[in-house]
Amino acid sequence: MDRRSFVGGVAAMAAGTAIAQTRPAGGSAAVRVAAASDLKFALADIADQYQRDAGQKVQLSLGSSGQFAQQIRQGLPVDLYMAADEAFVFQLADAGLTRDRGALYALGRIAALVPAQSTVPLDAGLVGLRAAWPGIGHFAIANPEHAPYGRAAQQALERLGLWELAKPRLVMGENIAQATQYVTSGAAQAGISALSLVLAPEVARLARHVALPEGLHQPLRQRMALIKGASSAAADFYAYLQTEPARALLRRYGFSFD
Repeated sequence: MDRRSFVGGVAAMAAGTAIAQTRPAGGSAAVRVAAASDLKFALADIADQYQRDAGQKVQLSLGSSGQFAQQIRQGLPVDLYMAADEAFVFQLADAGLTRDRGALYALGRIAALVPAQSTVPLDAGLVGLRAAWPGIGHFAIANPEHAPYGRAAQQALERLGLWELAKPRLVMGENIAQATQYVTSGAAQAGISALSLVLAPEVARLARHVALPEGLHQPLRQRMALIKGASSAAADFYAYLQTEPARALLRRYGFSFD
């Protein structure tokens, strides 16, 4: 099966992952957040907690950091942008689209994963994966061109001497959540995901993982910024994301801080 056929075969399954939204059912206007998809589970928990504590609804759109940056340049109506690579925030700030240069909200990590039923051994140096490579038909990562976790995956594979081996078998998700879904569905036999995704129970029951050393890739410095014209409610949520209750939830999903 070639890559085009493979991607077409899972497109319907993965389409809902690229942009996932929770829409308010009424009341005050929701804070509109465009966030990197590695935050899929962590940010949902934070938004739920914030709504309970503050009574403010938060609408989440999840996808590729690079694609969101481009859409914001084109007028995407959001209040808060949360990128997996701070460079995207700085670019929007330099273009005059954000209130300021924002704040670092977390440091991310990557992890290798295989379907739960796979017999491929996992280790931090991916030695077992290399040995099992003849049985790997497809290897999933996010697209390095616009997804920071995809770029980190490529850097890690290059450092481990696996990039040239992996290239012919790569299938690329538009974002890291989609790449992860390729593996959890069994459509790919292995891949590299965000630690924050594979730690979630929804993923952990479908895949095994091993966290990869942070030194294998450039730091995933994740930054957020308020878009110009953002509401005061958005500013309040932005501040909340920098408090200990929010950080405690981020730590639960493997994030760390400077």
